[in-house]
Amino acid sequence: MKAIKLLPTLFSKYLIKMAYAIFCLFFKIDEQKVTFASSRSQKMDGNLYYIWKEFKKREPEYQYIESFYKIDSSIKGKFAYFFHILKDSYHLATSKYFIIDDYHFSVYVIHPRKGTEIIQLWHACGAFKKFGMSTLGKPFAPSKEYLKTVKIHSNYSKVYVSSSEVIPFYAEAFDMNKENIYPLGVPRTDYFFESANRELLLKKLIDIFPAAANKRLILYAPTFRGKSHQQDGFISPIDFKLLKSSLAEDSIFLVHLHPYMSSAFSVDEDASDFVIHITDEFNIQEMLVLSDILITDYSSIIFDYSLLNKPAAFFADDLAEYIAERDFYYDYEEFVPGPIFTNSAELSKWLESADYDLAEITAFQKRFFDYTDGKASERIVSHLLNESCC
Repeated sequence: MKAIKLLPTLFSKYLIKMAYAIFCLFFKIDEQKVTFASSRSQKMDGNLYYIWKEFKKREPEYQYIESFYKIDSSIKGKFAYFFHILKDSYHLATSKYFIIDDYHFSVYVIHPRKGTEIIQLWHACGAFKKFGMSTLGKPFAPSKEYLKTVKIHSNYSKVYVSSSEVIPFYAEAFDMNKENIYPLGVPRTDYFFESANRELLLKKLIDIFPAAANKRLILYAPTFRGKSHQQDGFISPIDFKLLKSSLAEDSIFLVHLHPYMSSAFSVDEDASDFVIHITDEFNIQEMLVLSDILITDYSSIIFDYSLLNKPAAFFADDLAEYIAERDFYYDYEEFVPGPIFTNSAELSKWLESADYDLAEITAFQKRFFDYTDGKASERIVSHLLNESCC
């Protein structure tokens, strides 16, 4: 039965290997070709966008390829994926730099040709919940059979992270040498140091969602649950109806879900005017700038958010289950820079009191960012081009 389940994986693996070998045979590496690839999004955003922008500024004559495909488990989606991986294999075979931001199947099933650099710009800052090879022995981990077929997180030439402290965790997760992991920063965090105008973002928000006018904006951004790239409708563990009874006069909740989570979101009808579900109107960096307070659970966006020196709280009603399923690199209760809640009544009291300790956020930021200057993209592109970077 397990062997049967792996048949699609085996088919994809050998299709990619064969296509890649053919492309390597008939095409040379283009020394001025940079491919940006992702299965998280259909468009250039996040870390990839900032590196793309910096590359284009430095090397406008280079060829820049976008190879994006957000996983779709439907029959039509799988059919489209078949053609996508063939094109992806061609770009992998012919690019000087092949830059990714997440798990990327094609990279793990080939033997990279000499002259191509595979760059991992992992989508999460810092090191929070375990991932990759760090999850072995946990239900979240890939099966032993899958790992025999696909050596996940292999073949990276360079990995860029936010701080020296997290290098050992990435080395473990990617099963690679620490010497190839560089604490030069996370490109997308450059956004927080630009002249981004919160007032313009706020005007856009109110134009789209008038209910947000003159309200304290509380962002709820839970992490992804499960192992699949797609998840059914999300039901919040937070009782928004209860929170509305005490907070609606001066506050409103904005909900932003993980890219792999379904856009379907359920909230009690009585609280529907108290909760705004943000889908494509704003990206997560813009949401963090807009918000006055962050409520999350186990999401790594707490690292990004710490750069803004604003209060955060953690709603962790299923902590024991999450530890058993996946676990963390640190002791969760000692690690997070804010209060932990397991019920909506206590969360409501905290939000009403506005009793915030920003010292925790500041210390957290200093611990997990070696640089806080908005120049991560500059450093990384300089490093790739063998120019002086730091």
